[in-house]
Amino acid sequence: MTAIRRVLVANRGEIAVRIIRACRKLGIESVIAVSTADRASLGATLADRVVCVGPAPASASYLNKEALVHAALGSGCDALHPGYGFLSERAPFERLCSENGIRFIGPSAAAIDAMGDKINAIAAAKKVGVPTVPGSDRVDSAAVARETGARIGYPFLFKARAGGGGRGMRIVRNASEAEAAFTGARAEAGAAFGNPELYIEKYIENARHIEIQILGDQHGNVIHLGERDCSVQRRHQKLIEEAPSPVMTPKLRKSMAGSAVKLASSQGYVGAGTVEFIFDANTRDYYFLEMNTRVQVEHPVTEMVTGFDIVAEQIRIAEGGSLADARRPPELRGHSIECRINAEIPENDFMPSPGRIGEWIAPEGEGVRVDSHCYPGYFVPPFYDSMIAKLIVHAADRRSAIRKMDEALAGFRVTGISTTIAFHRAVIAHADFQSGNVTTSWLERTFMPAYAAASSSEVPA
Repeated sequence: MTAIRRVLVANRGEIAVRIIRACRKLGIESVIAVSTADRASLGATLADRVVCVGPAPASASYLNKEALVHAALGSGCDALHPGYGFLSERAPFERLCSENGIRFIGPSAAAIDAMGDKINAIAAAKKVGVPTVPGSDRVDSAAVARETGARIGYPFLFKARAGGGGRGMRIVRNASEAEAAFTGARAEAGAAFGNPELYIEKYIENARHIEIQILGDQHGNVIHLGERDCSVQRRHQKLIEEAPSPVMTPKLRKSMAGSAVKLASSQGYVGAGTVEFIFDANTRDYYFLEMNTRVQVEHPVTEMVTGFDIVAEQIRIAEGGSLADARRPPELRGHSIECRINAEIPENDFMPSPGRIGEWIAPEGEGVRVDSHCYPGYFVPPFYDSMIAKLIVHAADRRSAIRKMDEALAGFRVTGISTTIAFHRAVIAHADFQSGNVTTSWLERTFMPAYAAASSSEVPA
């Protein structure tokens, strides 16, 4: 397969900047597709060329697959990188790219279909012996949900067949809650993913969210790059990630990573992907959750502990490169933590805080990395996700990484908008986080009530 010459970056924000820099590192030209709201973005400044694909609403720009492919063809691109979110996991988009001779830097439409449909993904995992959470196939009514609850026990989760990220998800703790939860989850799933279908999984109360980064090439090689722990979550949205996981052992890593590689190999998976698991902190059993067929927001922590450039590897794989020399399990060096910095007001239920940035002073130093698209004077638009930066640190061990993260957060100065910087400092200072004793429900159950009370007491009467 020939080398890629020019890539259309079909995304925005920090991931667009990340892709552009990877292209530059590889000597590949980049063309960024922007909406009218992103004409002055950092990505637009860094790319070799800028193409406007539509107005500010994502539905008319970043989700317009025809406009994006037209932009790629019109600017002479021979490949397209979808980043994460938007169209990155939409099989019809990959097909449209392929039909027009544009290399999609990611897995095939068949792999996206197989893993993007959560029920099909669970079936595929079961087929190759990967542990799965007790649950159900498609649930068409609250009555069927109650029958499932009686069979597997309460509490359980309604989950969207076609999506993730917490949308279309509801916890049901007893039969009386099934009707309202089914109606709400179905409506949310339909609005978010265009598919209202739901399925059920047993809800594990004391759970951690651990995921395995994998890479697959066009020659049948699939490797893993270790795990990430993404247990600090709010409303099923990840806020802090780290690698390696504080609860991991060599035996558990070998088993969990082996399951991830086995599943990806069974699908002939090509590209970067993440196999996500729920880890029961009580029993120390793990269960397949889902597979994300794209680069993850939290990929930098894996890069920091393995030395792999995952985005560059995505491009190299799309060019036909081989992973044959990297099949030995990676040596994980030190510890890395990532905080997602959002333009939000934590004290006001994390309300978005768009607006113009005044000062932007990002931390620097050895083992400190900031992935961002922001700069002094940048206007944070109200149309998209509120993440404005990812702050990543790396140190010799977890304790040192926490200390370095606190120092980096303390030195991160942003004015003009509200951010979650101070919130993150409070989270990592908590004794439970310091000891690694957190679960996916810890932030909302334990941390937030105390944080909200402390915040309200600081407001003048």
